[in-house]
Amino acid sequence: MSDPVGKLPSELDQLPDRDTEETAEWAASLDAVAQAAGTRRAEYLLRRTLQHAEAAGLALPKLLETDYVNTIPTAAEPEFPGDEAMEARITAWNRWNAAAMVTRGSKYGVGGHIATFASAAWLYETGFQHFFRGKESDGSGDQLYIQGHASPGIYARAFLDGRISEQQLDLFRQESGGNGLPSYPHPRRLPWLWEFPTVSMGLGPLSAIYQARFNRYLHNRSIKDTANSHVWAFLGDGEMDEPESTAALALASREQLDNLTFVINCNLQRLDGPVRANFRVVQELEAQFRGAGWNVIKSLWGSAWDELFQLDTTGALVRRLREVPDAQFQTYATRDVAYIRQHFFGANAELVQLAGVLSDAKIAECFHSSRGGHEPRKVYAAYKAALEHKGAPTVILAQTVKGYTLGAGFESKNANHQMKKLTVDEFKDMRDLLGLPIPDSAFADGQVPYGHPGANSPEVQYLNERRAALGGPAPARKVKHVALPAPADRSFAPLLKGSGKQEMATTMAFVRLVKDLMRDKETGKRWVPIVPDEARTFGMESLFPSAGIYSPLGQTYEPVDRDQLMYYKEAKDGQILNEGITEAGAMADFIAACTSYATHGEPMIPFYIFYSMFGWQRTADQMWQLADQLGKGFIVGATAGRTTLTGEGLQHADGHSHLIASTNPASLNYDPAFAFEIAVIVKDGLRRMYGEQPEDVFYYLTVYNEPKVQPAMPEGVEEGILRGLYRFNTAADLAEAAPAADAPKIQLMASGTAIHWILEAQKLLAAEWNVSADVWSATSWGELRRDALECDEALLRGEVRTPYVTRALEGAQGPVLAVSDWMRQVPDQISQWVEQDYTSLGTDGFGLSDTREGARRHFGVDAQSIVVASLAQLARRGEVPASSVKEARERYGL
Repeated sequence: MSDPVGKLPSELDQLPDRDTEETAEWAASLDAVAQAAGTRRAEYLLRRTLQHAEAAGLALPKLLETDYVNTIPTAAEPEFPGDEAMEARITAWNRWNAAAMVTRGSKYGVGGHIATFASAAWLYETGFQHFFRGKESDGSGDQLYIQGHASPGIYARAFLDGRISEQQLDLFRQESGGNGLPSYPHPRRLPWLWEFPTVSMGLGPLSAIYQARFNRYLHNRSIKDTANSHVWAFLGDGEMDEPESTAALALASREQLDNLTFVINCNLQRLDGPVRANFRVVQELEAQFRGAGWNVIKSLWGSAWDELFQLDTTGALVRRLREVPDAQFQTYATRDVAYIRQHFFGANAELVQLAGVLSDAKIAECFHSSRGGHEPRKVYAAYKAALEHKGAPTVILAQTVKGYTLGAGFESKNANHQMKKLTVDEFKDMRDLLGLPIPDSAFADGQVPYGHPGANSPEVQYLNERRAALGGPAPARKVKHVALPAPADRSFAPLLKGSGKQEMATTMAFVRLVKDLMRDKETGKRWVPIVPDEARTFGMESLFPSAGIYSPLGQTYEPVDRDQLMYYKEAKDGQILNEGITEAGAMADFIAACTSYATHGEPMIPFYIFYSMFGWQRTADQMWQLADQLGKGFIVGATAGRTTLTGEGLQHADGHSHLIASTNPASLNYDPAFAFEIAVIVKDGLRRMYGEQPEDVFYYLTVYNEPKVQPAMPEGVEEGILRGLYRFNTAADLAEAAPAADAPKIQLMASGTAIHWILEAQKLLAAEWNVSADVWSATSWGELRRDALECDEALLRGEVRTPYVTRALEGAQGPVLAVSDWMRQVPDQISQWVEQDYTSLGTDGFGLSDTREGARRHFGVDAQSIVVASLAQLARRGEVPASSVKEARERYGL
């Protein structure tokens, strides 16, 4: 093992060696071991030395991968505090009812997933019996992110403890009648049980990390003592392929989130087959998490393997386990002992000798069922070690058999994720395996029965006693509404009175408003500003020294701009969450803050501000997660529109986020044109989300970086602002060149920055074409449509209601031309409820780099284009000569 000839220089060559002779002696010792005992012995000694160095706290790189064995050996397992026999019976009932409810539902074609909970049952049950803290004790309890496909097992447990009825089990995946159970964890559908929606794979792991981080944020800001809250995320090994699953691992270790534990159910199977057919997913995950700084605990083998490891005096077994790919190990779980003897133990003479002293029964037990994730003692040891580990988050890699206890037709089969039911005979075999007292007569009608030991049975009493000791039932979502007082009107007054002659972008208007609201004595501390890195772009740097940027370490350095008024200030109790370049991470932060009212009983007022292009387009799935979780807060798409962000080009030009946002029923979407509209919308939003009768909604506001003079609010427009439409002015209000009284009339309607284009067009139409145009501000196309749809639905019930947009435009003369910095589909959402002739202009197509004026001319939405389009509408109606359209095009160079 001497230095190879021509080796490349390494980082070690750059370090001074104080004792070259001693270094040479260590190298010679390693060479001697390799020559005398073989390279495997030398490798073993090196690994043990590195492990010892790590345990001793020496600053050396960690081993990223350890042997394919349990982290906690059997001899080191702590004493198990529970009644194993009792817990086995409870788990058996839950296994049975989980399988029964899915099988019974299959006759209605609704199906479900059986195999996931079957493999993970002990991972959940051990936690419920000994670790997961409920909400009835001090603090907020633990936060549980349940793997979506395991929901039948959680429902089965809630049936056992009396929280769910047999009738509800029979309505699994049949919710339309109002009493059914949702397929997966869904707070909006079952808000007393589920806290976190997790079935959109990858979002659960990401959210769990940021939830643990937000718990620390609340604690460090002295808003809620979360010291005893622990976040548990249950994940599938296949789910870890989602990029979101591992996107924030470094954040969790960097901030030392030892209040977080990932439990990854490594049954080696994803939906269609092995997770890593030719590789070993457990080893890959270990390296990934250890490299990110996590504490890794592997619980792979059940106690049946103890005898095999004791007989492995040469390390041949451990080496063989390290080299067998996952797909082959899955095959071992389904084949007979002769196959295992030939293909596993037959790999070398040492293994053949080891297998010679093993019985067929022992080999079958080890390879068919004995896994660390199936034994409560091993799961308990892993969970206890995770809670005791300080300074880093923990991941538990627990190996299981997918479909465990469901019989040979299910266990480790590639298709078991799509298999929705067991036959009666398979259920009888399962009953016998689990030892459940269910007689054959219970199957008389060919239907599998549910099983329950009785409300006063020892099993239920034990279950309830354990949950009482841990703080009540879990999972559970409990909301004790705390209404927040309305902020003082003085915070909104500056925006309502306008900016005078000073120009101000609506982005800046929003930031100024929030800055004032953060000074409010009652609610100021509850604001949570969230931004993915570009705070200065949005004019938020003024918040840095006053509010501080949250960091659990505080500020351990002197910032380069410390001598400036608005220096970069980090603080342990900082209020701003400046997340860096991660929209997904910022959105996960936002969700945790938006749902703090339920998770912790502490309502927070988050606003998440970002380039509008990088919101709904990038993280729309998380917006749905926010809606599912009943979150409340303000999402702010800044530098909005397809033509206002000059020079950024196609990818940064958002002309469609309002269209995507309109698909989400919980999102109230506004595109305000003026600062006073922002003030009215935010004030009412605080009332609707945090007042005496809170609604489970959130707001999407788009604001612009185009400085404009902000007018004062006209009288009597508040309702229109909130409903989505009001008349801002009429042609008669023009100070100069008002059109004649009998002039042709048109209604110009716009949202956001487009209001300024139609105001200019209004003047041109009056001065150059004698056309009378009224200007309408459409603050929310989406709210207008929502109201109209509700009116249509009421008509089906026999109620006659007129949509607000129809009533608002009643009597308005002439056609309607709607204009926005969005695709035409955005304003076209309301067209069918507008009684006047209706057409629209928008920014359809790809964005491009240009000046604002150039981009608007390109898309045909500038003032001159609006004039031409208005004349064209009036010409079709015979109200202006057709030649006026041609003349206008030529005059304006279109």
